[in-house]
Amino acid sequence: MIAITRRTLLATSGIAAAAAGLPGSALARGVEKAPPDLFVGTGGDGHTYPGPTTPFGMVQVGPDTDNTRWEGCSGYHRTDTSIMGFSHTHLSGTGIGDLMDVLVVPSRGAVELVPGPREDPDKGYRQRFSEEHAEPGYYRVRLESGVLSELTATERTGWQRHRFPQGPGHVLLDFWHMPPVQPPTYRLVRDATLSIAGDGTITGSRSVYRWAKGRKIHFALKLSRAPDRVTFYVDDKPQPDGTRTVSGDKLKLVLHYDDAGAAPILTKCGLSGVDVAGARANLEAEGRGWNFDAHRRAATKAWDKALGTVRVSGGTPEQRTILASAIYHAQLAPTLFSDVDGRYMGLDRKVHQLPAKERAYSTYSLWDTYRTLHPLLTLIAPERATEFTHDLLRQSIESPFGPPVWPLQGVETGTMIGWHAVAVLAEAHAKGIPADYAAAWPAIRRRAFDPTTPDVASTRARGDYAKLGYLPADRVDESVSRTQEYAYDDWAMAHLAEAAGAHEDAAALRKRSLNYRNVLDPKIRFARARLANGSWITPYDPIQIGHKVEEYRDYTEANGWQATFLNQHDIYGQIAHFGGEAAFEAKLDALFSAPSTLPDNAPPDISGLVGQYAHGNEPSHHVAYLYAYTGAPWKTQAMVRRLLTEMYKDDPDGVIGNDDCGQMSAWFVMSALGFYPVDPVEAAYVFGSPLFERAEVKLGVNRKLVVEAPGNRPDTPYVAAVTWNGRPWTRSWIAHRELAKGGTLRFTMSGTPNRDFGRAPADRPPSYGSTPA
Repeated sequence: MIAITRRTLLATSGIAAAAAGLPGSALARGVEKAPPDLFVGTGGDGHTYPGPTTPFGMVQVGPDTDNTRWEGCSGYHRTDTSIMGFSHTHLSGTGIGDLMDVLVVPSRGAVELVPGPREDPDKGYRQRFSEEHAEPGYYRVRLESGVLSELTATERTGWQRHRFPQGPGHVLLDFWHMPPVQPPTYRLVRDATLSIAGDGTITGSRSVYRWAKGRKIHFALKLSRAPDRVTFYVDDKPQPDGTRTVSGDKLKLVLHYDDAGAAPILTKCGLSGVDVAGARANLEAEGRGWNFDAHRRAATKAWDKALGTVRVSGGTPEQRTILASAIYHAQLAPTLFSDVDGRYMGLDRKVHQLPAKERAYSTYSLWDTYRTLHPLLTLIAPERATEFTHDLLRQSIESPFGPPVWPLQGVETGTMIGWHAVAVLAEAHAKGIPADYAAAWPAIRRRAFDPTTPDVASTRARGDYAKLGYLPADRVDESVSRTQEYAYDDWAMAHLAEAAGAHEDAAALRKRSLNYRNVLDPKIRFARARLANGSWITPYDPIQIGHKVEEYRDYTEANGWQATFLNQHDIYGQIAHFGGEAAFEAKLDALFSAPSTLPDNAPPDISGLVGQYAHGNEPSHHVAYLYAYTGAPWKTQAMVRRLLTEMYKDDPDGVIGNDDCGQMSAWFVMSALGFYPVDPVEAAYVFGSPLFERAEVKLGVNRKLVVEAPGNRPDTPYVAAVTWNGRPWTRSWIAHRELAKGGTLRFTMSGTPNRDFGRAPADRPPSYGSTPA
């Protein structure tokens, strides 16, 4: 992990000292597209994977090194020394493991049916490896058996090419493989079937009860060479010769080749969340022929387009690689979840048919990604943002729970708190993305006002929230964070109510969105839990994560320090609640300069500390930008530059916390460009400190944003002046409607702060629909 030492940094001398040891930036000779490093984030707690996929693709075929510990939630960790095999689905950056479907294991020698322990690579079917290489759309590795394995993907199919040495070999298909992470107390796989048809196509279905309980996956797989023998296994027991179909929980299949090295053995595998017929159709549509290299080139081309949306000059080579890697990781999820015929599995566990040209998606890590990833996509991938908007509206209508929380392959996991799909939808409406928002309002309204609506773990005790104006800590776990995030969702739902013409509902929700104040004690100026009788919890220590951890935590992956600044939508209201802008600014100073101590029971998500600010966890991501609301954006500039240079590295351990489906990466991209969406629903960006001398951002068709910071260096973190399309710009923010038109945003950078820039109340960012002026 990155070693973060506590420094005040808010003084100019602190910035200069920090910058002194950094290399100077290169002269800006022209923008370029640096290649990403797919191993960034695969070490530490980044939880990313290096296997190939296409942008937002359904299939993520890749190597699995671990499925037993938290560090291996993606199935891969850079420190591991052996590979179990190559499965076809992976999660990027999540803090919980799932997927890893349809594991293919090419090997030689005696057949092994279990992978063996990670700590002992010489047991089981694990193999040590070398010559590992990864690039967008392609992965290659040599296994200790001598097999050279290559992987690529289309949107719905995974391709593998295995070159064996001369002599016998085999391919194991392990359909039991999954990420248990902890010893299971119930059946993790149920209703599995595995068959081989007369044409040699292998098909299978299973229901998985890991994270997304009852998730269904179906596959159809073909081989370029017919095996000499086939052996099915049920509960690791071989089945009689001639068996063509098996069922149960623990199913495996071994394909034997007398001379595996006679020619490469290729597999192509189509997936579906609907049925085997859908998997077959996906395979037939995207898996014609056996030209592995053609599909590799197509995947490379798709990534060239996606990665070419942002090009920069200046900075260091390492920073340009970090940026490219972040842009890559920001376009892995959400993932495609509809078949080529338009069918998909809805959150109501029913099969639905899409209108022509529509697509369904899964893997929405909304508690994380509403903050920066979705705002970033409205700029660099507006067509995807439109697709996700339509998809989330559909899912809000179909789900018995209303707007999604954390949907994964047709299952509402209910993970984390709030129902932040509404934030993505409200932002989309505010930015003018066309969609039928009114159609989803009845389902969203039920979530907002009807406490009898079917519940998931993230939405408990909404009756108390509506009655008391907060969630009581003696009844509800994580009551402080829940109150604040419910309030933000009220703010988002108020916008959607207006869009639907429900003006009275909108007014009620706007008023209720101020409930966040009810867990901010104005006397001590900290987020603090309250009991049902209205009293504040005592004693109080902002370092602690809860008043009674054996029963309740008061905060979600946070403590009192971090939760104090969770509010994103009513900054000026909180400033007044805390006694004015001087007091609020001093409180921010105290956050960043406090001792970086945590209690022993703190979750690993609280990482990347600067004082008590935790960059490794998403609720802190907007906080450095709050100085702009006090008229001191120069402090934002100093801290953002520090976070950009200290929290990210060109290294497997280069992401300070879980990447969470691209959120950590998206923060780097937007902040490196020089602006950030503190409140995505406000559709405005607060200026920070651009990292490069020049950036060119493609904003859809025929529009381009140019961000210039000539002469920008490590020792010039401060913004002396700004122009927009050649005109002086005194505000410390800019609206999305301006930026999305395209143009040139020019920063004049300095080694000393301009304390007058953005200081006037009229130049400060809007919040709760207005500025302090």
